[in-house]
Amino acid sequence: MSTSKNALIIGASRGLGLGLVQRLREDGWNVTATVRDASKPGALKDVAGVRIESLEMNDTALLDDLKQRVQDEIFDLVFVNAGVMGPLPQDLETVQDTQIGDLFMTNAVAPIRVARRLVGQIRENTGVLAFMSSGLGSVTSPDGNEICLYKASKAALNSMINSFVVELQRSDLSVLAMHPGWVKTDMGGENAEIDVLTSTRGMLDQINEQSGQGGLRFINYKGDALTW
Repeated sequence: MSTSKNALIIGASRGLGLGLVQRLREDGWNVTATVRDASKPGALKDVAGVRIESLEMNDTALLDDLKQRVQDEIFDLVFVNAGVMGPLPQDLETVQDTQIGDLFMTNAVAPIRVARRLVGQIRENTGVLAFMSSGLGSVTSPDGNEICLYKASKAALNSMINSFVVELQRSDLSVLAMHPGWVKTDMGGENAEIDVLTSTRGMLDQINEQSGQGGLRFINYKGDALTW
């Protein structure tokens, strides 16, 4: 892997974001990674050679600040990973309006705000823009009814990605809505099917495979096409 490749990972303090940073560095990529507070990077501080930036994704002023700090850089990959489960239990009769708003802002709206600001810095012809989606975001999925609001927020993200790609009109760019699998993270729980290493290695393999292909795809970490 050429050391000239540059990646920006949004949301990398733990879990899948941290795992992606680790895999990229193992493959020789130059990596910039964001956390909410760069003075408290968590386990990210143990990954050598990573440039750590602060970002609260829901704050547009801080998004603008990040864009200014990286404005002279070209990225081969921008991966928008940040997301939340939302309130539990997801009882539609008791959940608060503000909780629903926060969930959809973080999972569906803010990722597109990030992409809008950074897409001009993704390398022409071979660059990849990836979003951490979920198989639950497929409206045909029968699973996860107990987290119906989370499911809906991921379906909304997929729809927003599609609208963004149509608006962008950039046929050279590979845009991926990625399902990482059911992963043993704080969100996925200990009963999940695969570990972070398996998921992130698979996702990075797919990113490399999709580089230069152009177009929008909804795929899992093994490269299987998913139903929108």
